[in-house]
Amino acid sequence: MRGQCLQSLPLNVRCAVLQQRVMMVKALLLPLFLLLTSLTGVCPRTPREICVNAGEMVALQCPPYRGYNHSDAKLIWSSNTTREMVLTNNMSSAEQFQMGVLLHGRSFVILIASVNHQGIYSCSPGNAQFRLTVNTTQTMKYEERNTYPAICYRQDSCTLNCPDVNVPAVNIPNMTSNPIIWHKDGESLPKTGYFPSVEETDQGFYTCTRSYLYHGQTYNMTFTVVLDVQQTKKTEKSAVIISPHMNDVFHVDLGSTVAIPCKAVLSSDFDEVFWLSGDSFVERNSSFPVFYNLTGGNDKEEGKMTASLFFKKVSEEDLSKKYTCKLDTDNEPSSSVTITLAQKPQRSYACLALGIVCVVAVMVLTVVIYVKFQINITLFLRDSLGCHCSSSDGKSYDAFLMCYKSDTDAGLNEDDRRWLKSILEETFGYSLCLYDRDVLPGKAVAEAVLDCVEQSRTVVLVPTSPDPDPGSGLLSAIHAALVERQTRLVFIKTETTEASRSGSLPEALQLLGEAGDCVTWKGVRSMPPSSSFWKQLRYHLPAPQRAPKMSLLPQTI
Repeated sequence: MRGQCLQSLPLNVRCAVLQQRVMMVKALLLPLFLLLTSLTGVCPRTPREICVNAGEMVALQCPPYRGYNHSDAKLIWSSNTTREMVLTNNMSSAEQFQMGVLLHGRSFVILIASVNHQGIYSCSPGNAQFRLTVNTTQTMKYEERNTYPAICYRQDSCTLNCPDVNVPAVNIPNMTSNPIIWHKDGESLPKTGYFPSVEETDQGFYTCTRSYLYHGQTYNMTFTVVLDVQQTKKTEKSAVIISPHMNDVFHVDLGSTVAIPCKAVLSSDFDEVFWLSGDSFVERNSSFPVFYNLTGGNDKEEGKMTASLFFKKVSEEDLSKKYTCKLDTDNEPSSSVTITLAQKPQRSYACLALGIVCVVAVMVLTVVIYVKFQINITLFLRDSLGCHCSSSDGKSYDAFLMCYKSDTDAGLNEDDRRWLKSILEETFGYSLCLYDRDVLPGKAVAEAVLDCVEQSRTVVLVPTSPDPDPGSGLLSAIHAALVERQTRLVFIKTETTEASRSGSLPEALQLLGEAGDCVTWKGVRSMPPSSSFWKQLRYHLPAPQRAPKMSLLPQTI
């Protein structure tokens, strides 16, 4: 009903009523906006300075509000000027055009700026503010804040770029743009602003005019460019993300705290580095489970910035997302790097355990083989390497063969003893001290025996039956001397002696047998040089002083 009454009113009255309603809406919405701003903890930004000449078109672009997903249809513009306004994209095109403004997407366009439009403009959500200054005289067009620098180098080709600030970021329906026109001091220049070879005389102030046709009327935007002609070209720094690299994968543990730094080189103080989770902005609030912060290296004076992405506790949901570090620049296209998280593979100790088992098994097998075949191994190495004892110990003989009387008839007879001496001397190269051969006559028996013991490295006790030498009767007498000298003893026994040993041998002989190494003589089976008897006897004897007269076959292990 009210709408029908309003349509019946004259046009000027309707405009006054609409303006009054707009003021009422603004009075209601502005306190609510300030309240929401204080609750969310978002501080208003410093207004961005916009300076235009009266009669020209100006466009304000509301930046996206990070972390707050709103459609452009809910965007609200408000002004603190002589003509206060509260505008939304829900207004019809006719209403907008009647007020001399256009709203499209996040752009707010004033078709013809005047001093009445001068003041503060705000957009929400986005929390952006603009301070619009309208120049009314031509004397202001070269003011520093209304000019844009350009650098060209002498004798180089150069093209002037008409600034695109305050130009709608998106194409407004039914609005077309005309070619850019350049002037210098009233002189027309090529439309492209191109110089094939720049000279110092080209330096100065240039004016470029962007014109737009909308509903049959042309609207202009004028910019002043100050050209500086320099002698040499300086290296320009470009904005770029140094690390991480595109599609990098960071391996993490679930539940762990992770920080991923994004390092960038900046080209201006207005460049920004931030993180995205999928298509949503990551907050800088550290109370969130995933946030980012500007950390070490946040020094714009040095042209560097580091934005670190923090995960308080990595979850499985974090592993399924893509995270993008984005670098926004004013002079160059934006660049970005996308990374993902992946769970570290679980540590497997199976290979380590298998390796340890294999090493232990090899060591055990080596010990078993050595224990079982240590005699064969020792003799093989001794014969293969040709090891022989040196005479630095002052000994004259390798062994002293000393007979002792066996209580059984199983002792070595004369032929066996002769065979024993022959094999040791002629086959294996041992130097033997024999009582009946090497003891000078007329010398005391005990003294002569001790001299032989002193000059020999080992004493070999040989069982005999009957007793051919006086050595067996001297065992008790020289027992103390053998113990005192710690003489190495090899005790040869027979199978019969071993079976009836307990209590059948003299006490001194038993003590000597326990102190030395025992080797068992098995009669005819022990006579071949390759028998077990000879292997054990040679193992307990030291290496001979000289090489054997007969080369032996390698010992079989």
